[in-house]
Amino acid sequence: MLFKIITLFLAGMVLVALIGRVLFPSALPKALRKREGPPRCGTCGRYLIGQKTCDCGGKAK
Repeated sequence: MLFKIITLFLAGMVLVALIGRVLFPSALPKALRKREGPPRCGTCGRYLIGQKTCDCGGKAK
């Protein structure tokens, strides 16, 4: 009986989590969100490969 209660509780929690992700996808932290594309420099728009900063140094035209 206890096993059945625990199983139903866990199944209910999974159902609540799935519904929450469908209704509120933006509520996930940034670390758990899927990227929409490769990382780019915010200033010049070049792709960032292996670096956290761009060579332009924020001085793009």
